[in-house]
Amino acid sequence: MSDTESNALSNALSNASGNALSSATGKEPVAVVGIGQTKHVAARRDVSIAGLVREAARRALADAELTWADIDAVVIGKAPDFFEGVMMPELYLADALGAVGKPMLRVHTAGSVGGSTALVATNLVAGRVHGTVLTLAYEKQSESNAMWGLSLPIPFQQPLLAGAGGFFAPHVRAYMRRTGAPDTVGSLVAYKDRRNALKNPYAHLHEHGITLEKVQASPMLWDPIRYSETCPSSDGACAMVLTDRAGAARSPRPPAWLHGGAMRSEPTLFAGKDFVSPRAGKDCAADVYRQAGIADPRRDIDAVEMYVPFSWYEPMWLENLGFADEGEGWKLTESGVTELDGDLPVNMSGGVLSTNPIGASGMIRFAEAALQVRGQAGEHQVDGARRVLGHAYGGGSQFFSMWLVGAAPPTS
Repeated sequence: MSDTESNALSNALSNASGNALSSATGKEPVAVVGIGQTKHVAARRDVSIAGLVREAARRALADAELTWADIDAVVIGKAPDFFEGVMMPELYLADALGAVGKPMLRVHTAGSVGGSTALVATNLVAGRVHGTVLTLAYEKQSESNAMWGLSLPIPFQQPLLAGAGGFFAPHVRAYMRRTGAPDTVGSLVAYKDRRNALKNPYAHLHEHGITLEKVQASPMLWDPIRYSETCPSSDGACAMVLTDRAGAARSPRPPAWLHGGAMRSEPTLFAGKDFVSPRAGKDCAADVYRQAGIADPRRDIDAVEMYVPFSWYEPMWLENLGFADEGEGWKLTESGVTELDGDLPVNMSGGVLSTNPIGASGMIRFAEAALQVRGQAGEHQVDGARRVLGHAYGGGSQFFSMWLVGAAPPTS
């Protein structure tokens, strides 16, 4: 198959499954006016799943200074049901989320579900179906075993070699061969994100004695991914309140405005698939930039909350999202560009490497982007952040969801 034919096939397979915002006439501007997170930890033994989601939802409502009565609909998302063994949990969580008698939608797109859940809620407001929507995502990994849940035997799927890391490690090695990146880059990412997490009170991992040497000395799990270069298993939930212009005008605090949002997907396997830089990710980012009028993401975007469950995915996604040319992403990491005080901060909150309630991880990226442009990110706030990208991916690098939020309303 020629490169032209392969690109054509990739384009055909990349599914434009949900633009969340466009500049087309008639779309209602969407604002984030409330954000709530739980403290993410290894195990929340003190609450049930219902108590966990209610905690995040109440914090989002309190931030927006609204009540359950102000919410027109609820959109909830989580990772596969078999992780906790509770089938269709949205049915019994309706009461915990104040959704009895209200429309309630459930979303699932593997690891990207937190982002796609927020985008579905955004569409309801942008399309003027509802004025104010509560969106929430969660995971209680202490009541599951995600590693073995993701290691289903043949013939049901390809073997993942003990968890997601076994699936993604060969793609990391391919990136290293393709770009000539030194094997120290993954440790630099992990060291950065764990230090950022110390500034985030909601982050799961607070490793006060973290050093680069400790990261590099940690055990090898899936060559070249070390123990300290991978994400934890977390219990946690994240919620946001999205509203229209009228709702934003009543907000007691500055909102974050949606400038662009999109989802894309592609099959896990097909001839010509680029596992290092999936076409669906490129197309999703390009659509968001088009909606937001972004000509040069490296220049026009102030910071990124990026879905990085294994540290090597920071340089890989920097290239996939257009922040660096092919083969150059690792150089941004190595030179300090992605540090909290760098020219393009990445994962200011500590990212997925420090907090990973799988179903909520994507929504946390979106919510943290919104906190930045609202100026509410606390110690991990980027000075002068005006436009910030939230990014999520899931499955075998096959589901992508992204949004760009700004401090000012969209101009068109």
